Amino acid sequence: MSLLWKRIHSRYQREVQDLPIQGKKVVLLVLTRKFFCDNDTCCKRTFSERHPFVDANGKRTKRLEKNILFTSSQLSSINASKVLKNSNVDISKSSICVLLKKMPSIVDNLSVRKVCVDDFAIRKRFSYGTVMVDLETHRIIDLIPTRNTEEVRAWLATYPNIEVISRDGAQIYANASKKSHLGIVQVSDRFHMIKGLTEAMTKYIIREFPARLEIPAVSTNSEEHVKLINQRNHVDRVRFAQTKKAEGMTVNEIALLLHSSVKTIQKYLKLDTDKIEDKVIAREANHRLALQQKQEEVNTARKMACDGIPIEQIAKEMHHTFKTIQNYLNPSYSVENKHYHARIPGKLAPYEAEVIKLRCEGMTYPCIHKIISEKGYEGSVASLRMFIQKERIRCVSSQKEEACSDYQPKEYVQRRSLTQLIYKGLDDVKTISQEQYEQVLKSYPMIADLYVTIKEFYEIIHSKHEEKLDAWLVKLEKFNIPELQTYVNGIRQDIVAVKNGIAMQYNNGLAEGSVNKLKVIKRIMYGRNSFELLKAKVLLHEQFCCEIN
Repeated sequence: MSLLWKRIHSRYQREVQDLPIQGKKVVLLVLTRKFFCDNDTCCKRTFSERHPFVDANGKRTKRLEKNILFTSSQLSSINASKVLKNSNVDISKSSICVLLKKMPSIVDNLSVRKVCVDDFAIRKRFSYGTVMVDLETHRIIDLIPTRNTEEVRAWLATYPNIEVISRDGAQIYANASKKSHLGIVQVSDRFHMIKGLTEAMTKYIIREFPARLEIPAVSTNSEEHVKLINQRNHVDRVRFAQTKKAEGMTVNEIALLLHSSVKTIQKYLKLDTDKIEDKVIAREANHRLALQQKQEEVNTARKMACDGIPIEQIAKEMHHTFKTIQNYLNPSYSVENKHYHARIPGKLAPYEAEVIKLRCEGMTYPCIHKIISEKGYEGSVASLRMFIQKERIRCVSSQKEEACSDYQPKEYVQRRSLTQLIYKGLDDVKTISQEQYEQVLKSYPMIADLYVTIKEFYEIIHSKHEEKLDAWLVKLEKFNIPELQTYVNGIRQDIVAVKNGIAMQYNNGLAEGSVNKLKVIKRIMYGRNSFELLKAKVLLHEQFCCEIN
């Protein structure tokens, strides 16, 4: 048989591109023989010689193709083509995509025993896929462009030796795992258990409690606040300067006392205090005007109702809805927006105390902005002015209320702070103090009971006492809260996997991280890729990472 291909038909020269040498393009001129085939049963009469360093009909050596694939696994095909051309490797983005799609499957299905699965968005809100990660090697094994139960079941069945599967609480993967492998150990991810409980309690708190919870005042205005009201007000500052001037102080001494420039004090001394009006910022002026107009509307609606006009006719004449007019006629209705002066935590929240302190020392807003910007503040100077203005208004209002003999001091805690305490420690929530937290628990016993229940659940998870879960679920049901009941029903539906999640060390962290990796690769490819190309790129990236490590 060896003599069947010994007769040489001809010789020809192949041009095969190889890795560049010292930045120079390298082309191998390979002299290749063509042989006669003397096998009568073969349909071919001639065939070419094969070389170990290049594929049949290949234009590039195997090591060059590997280099191209490695570069393309880190970049988009367009950028990879530019980088390679800069290194004197001629290849287009289309050729790179063709090479990627030719990549064979590199996973041994029989060796896979423990995996975790999760879904990822191919096109957000429209199409989703599923990613599988090996819990032992920490590598992405495979991807499919669906999360349909039957298709996921058939996909999992191609891995016959799977013993453990970690997943989130979705019933899609629970049912698919059960159908594909009868004796498989399913593990529900602990993070998703906590997340589900957090979302349920957050929904309840939002539904049941207002945006600001009223509690008895437990904190008092600091000396900086008092000083801000007494001397930072424009009228008071002018009067203070003129009083000190009348007492015989010099302009320089007054400027030093008020932490202002001499020029500013000279302006103060020329002003007539009887003609000075309190400065009101534009937003505050608009707010007051809106309140006045709304109060006039409420008074008009109530007068029309007293005259016997039906609500439907009032609503039609005033161009409001029936419900709005009903609210206007409610004796307890107030035009005041309770959220207007609420201290919503924003970029300035961590620096509020420092801003008040520096402003009371006479420092200008741009200087304060420069100081706190160096510490990480990203807001504007205008935000500082707005904050100080609101602090003045809030403190003035509280002083007026305290002047009443029957006034009971109170303050407000944001509902958002209470929802953050579900999954954060008190030290990590900067918008509520220890004293306020304790007062909230006293004023709202239901919230206190919920916090205790949450801590018990955390203790069950961290101590791995899954046998305590049933008693905890019964306790949670006794609250008779619909959102929590829905959560309990979901846990009971998947109780075996939940208990496995508490008792075992497996979790879905690898799958969640892999989804982030997929997102990065999609962004690198500008989102203009087919699923086949995405899968090839991801698996190739995993292969190279494994070889490097």
